[in-house]
This record gives sequence, C-alpha cells and structure tokens, in this order.
Amino acid sequence: MKVLFTLCFIFLYFKGYQGQKGSRKDATLSLASSYGDHMVLQKAPAFPGIWGYSSNIGDVITVQLLNTKILQQIQTTVRMGPEGKGVWKVLLSPVGAGGPYSIKIYNSEGDIITINDVLFGDVWVCSGQSNMQFTVAGVYNATAEIADAASFPDIRVFTVAMETATVPQYDFISVEEPWSVASPASVGHGNWTYFSAVCWLYGKYLHQKLNYPIGLVASDWGGTPIETWSSTDALQKCGLTEDSNTDTDEQVNAVPTGHSLLWNAMIHPFLNYTIYGAIWYQGEANAGNPSLYNCTFPAMIDDWRVKFSENKVQTSGNFPFGFVQLAADRDDATISTGFPGIRWSQTASYGMVPNPTMKNVFMAVAMDLPDYKSPFGSVHPRDKQTVATRLTLSGLAVAYSIPEKFQGPFPSNVAFDEQNTKLIITYDMGQTVITTRSQNGFEFCCSASTDVSVCETASLTSWFPVTSLTSSSTTVTLNVPTSCSNQQMHMLRYAWRESPCPYKQCAVYSVVNELPGPPFKMMLSK
Repeated sequence: MKVLFTLCFIFLYFKGYQGQKGSRKDATLSLASSYGDHMVLQKAPAFPGIWGYSSNIGDVITVQLLNTKILQQIQTTVRMGPEGKGVWKVLLSPVGAGGPYSIKIYNSEGDIITINDVLFGDVWVCSGQSNMQFTVAGVYNATAEIADAASFPDIRVFTVAMETATVPQYDFISVEEPWSVASPASVGHGNWTYFSAVCWLYGKYLHQKLNYPIGLVASDWGGTPIETWSSTDALQKCGLTEDSNTDTDEQVNAVPTGHSLLWNAMIHPFLNYTIYGAIWYQGEANAGNPSLYNCTFPAMIDDWRVKFSENKVQTSGNFPFGFVQLAADRDDATISTGFPGIRWSQTASYGMVPNPTMKNVFMAVAMDLPDYKSPFGSVHPRDKQTVATRLTLSGLAVAYSIPEKFQGPFPSNVAFDEQNTKLIITYDMGQTVITTRSQNGFEFCCSASTDVSVCETASLTSWFPVTSLTSSSTTVTLNVPTSCSNQQMHMLRYAWRESPCPYKQCAVYSVVNELPGPPFKMMLSK
C-alpha cells in the first residue's frame, strides 16, 4: 500500500471557546478525551478526525497511521484554541473497515503518544433519558447477555460521564468509560452505569449483520427533557428563547432540565469525532407537552446534523437518526394523554418514518412491550432485545439501504361501506400481509356537533371503542360503534393509550416480520 504523506495546515474550528469546565491537559502533547486505545474511527468514505492539545503554539505535530508499516503520515501545526490552550487537529484519509492499527503522534520535541488497537468501522452515538441509560445488567436474561459480550471483540464501547455545562464545551468534562473492547466487564458493569442496553444490543445486532467493527458511544441521563439535549439554535426554531440553564451546578447535576445543559457538556464535545449515525430513546420527560415535541424533536435532529457535519468530509449532513417510540408505562387502560401524543409527535404527526419532515430517520415501535412488574418501574421495561431487534431492522433498511420489510402495517386508505356501519382500513396499499391478535385498540370520535375540537380534549366522552372487527390479509373492517349512529364521525385512532395492550398483543401486526402497526389518528369523511 502506498504511503500517504501530507503536510496540512488545518484551520481547527471549535465550538465553545467560552468553556468553563473541562479544562484539558497542560502536558506538552496530549489527546482529547474521546480518543484512546481500542477506539473505533469512522471507516471510508469518511475522513476521521483526531485532535488534541499541545503547549507549544506553532509546533508541528505529526500523526502516523500504522500496521506493520506507515500507511499515512499527516502533519499539522498547533494553534491557539479554547481557553488559551494550544490545539491541533488532523483528518486521516479514508480507511476501509478493519484493523487493528496503531496511531503514533509526536511533536518536534520528541514527545510521543501511541494509540493502540484502533479499528475502523461505523460509529454510532446513543443518547436520551433513562430507557437509553438502562444498562445491560437490567435486561431480561442479563447474565447470558453479559457473558455473550466476550464474543464480540470488534465492538467497542465508550460512555460519557453525566455532566452539565451552561456553555458549549469543546471536550468532555469527564469520561465514565473510556474506549473498551466489548467484554462482560465493559458491557455489564452494573445498573445505571454502563453499558446502555439499547445501545449495546443495537450495535451487536448491526455487527452480526454487517460483519465489521462498530463503535458505540453512550451519552444519556435519566429523567431529562429534550430541551437540555438541544442547542440554543434548535430551541429557537421552536420559539424557546428563554435562557433557563442558569441553575447552579449543584442544582443541575441532580436531574438537569435547563436548556442545552447536556448538549453543551455531553454532545457538543463529540462534534469533532466523525460518526455514522445516532439513535435516541427519550420523550417520557416531555409527555406534558406533546405538541411542543412535534417541533423540538425534528428541530433537534436537524440541528445535530448541521453541527456534526460542519466539516462535511467527516460526518454526513444527513446522517441516519433512529429512535424508539415510547414504550408502555402504567397498567391503566384509561390514560389517553401524554405518551400517545409524544408517540405521534415523534413522527412529526405522520405516524411513520421516514417522512417528508424527518428524512433518513427510522424507529422502533415499543408500545406493545409493557413490563408492569419491572423492578426498575413500569416505565423501564426490561425487554430491550425486542426493541433493539426492531430498531436494527429499520436501521439496516434506512441507514444501510439493505432491503428489509422494516415498518409495521400502516393505513393507506379508509372507506365506509354504503350503510356507514363499517369502516374498511387498507394497509400499505395492500402490499403487507397482516394478522390481528386482538379486537381492541380502535376508537371513533363521534358527536352531534360538527366541531372536531371535541376529539382533541383529554376527556374520553366523545371517543367510542370498536368492540368487533374482522380482517383479511391486507384489510381490517371495523364495526362502527352503535353510539356513533346518527352522529358526526370525525376521527379514527388506534392504540391511543399510554399502555394500549398486553405484551405483543396489540391488534395489528405484519406477518412477515411480526412488527406491530404503530399508533395513528386520522380525520374521517363519509
């Protein structure tokens, strides 16, 4: 292989010059905290970035990529960076999946850093609140899952420490778990520590399909709202301009809720690291205002893409973004507010992704996986394996263009019969073979008034459940409730409950992949 020698003087742009915490190494030569032995760098066609610190402004830094010989050699100069510290950055030329490699970094004074056991593959960031923070130690069959981690040495894991900052940081304040080879110790450390179960299982299932290295970065904090994971730019798009992140460190480090606190400390420092995509499990903390989430969630995705792709040869400006639609919580069939609205807003009111507002986005439906006896509380179901299986299926289709039937059945047409006593729902233009496991979940909104707003109130007085249905391989036929006779039929909705069904027993599933049809609501016209 031809050795690549390049002399580059890279203008290193850092967000967060005003960083308060996170003052970094004063040594002559050092790395940013996101780099180290066992790391995964993003494979070709991307250009992975590596950066660090030096106390000698203007010094020449040389970076070499090696296996048995020098494969690349790149030089750059140290310039003044955040907090008056000298910083340097290089971009490696694209490298195909594989390894291990070593990276040698040295300056003109003879200081040397060597990073060993470096792999090239796909790097995924995993973020959100407690259901993303929920660790492998808490899942069903945890002992076997943890032991199985030893079988995947080409998966590497990294966990960001839970920290807050009132201004964007250029480096992590601290790291909970540095880059580590997957093992029982690195994956099964303990409850609520490391490693994230959804993140691990998603990466494991991806690796089993792709057969090349996967790097997983967990950056999560239980109980946190989306506003604290969003930059001020993203929040301003939704009219959120008040700076609410001025709490003291003692206050915000309990459960941070202020604007941008975790974006500043736990996401922004990773912007110079080249990534492939991100997955997200959050929304419970925003259940009190689903309509706002309809703006803040798409805005956050768009903003993350803009910020991560400021150097376009590193991370794609349209990198794939996956999420878990909220799971069930309380065992109460009457709760129709909160979580159902968030699930709808997670899709920007389309019911499915990708869609015109949320392009290159994929999801896993989880509403049919209740765990009312979870020792971690019913809001934290232990079946993360099914969640990750569904998320991986959709990720392979959307993020990797691997042909998969990755979406659950979704209505493509509804029509009343001539007597207006039955409503026929056709799924996926007749292209998906469906099965029904329950008679429950469908509701009509009816009233004597033509005012549709009665359907949007928290009260269930205008909603009437369907008590019987029939189905074919591609349709579901609903018997209109007798309470809707001689009434205006305004809307239809499905699975519009915090906990809509017993475990894997909602009404509509795909036969091919056993994916549940997601919740939806739609206007009706006769």
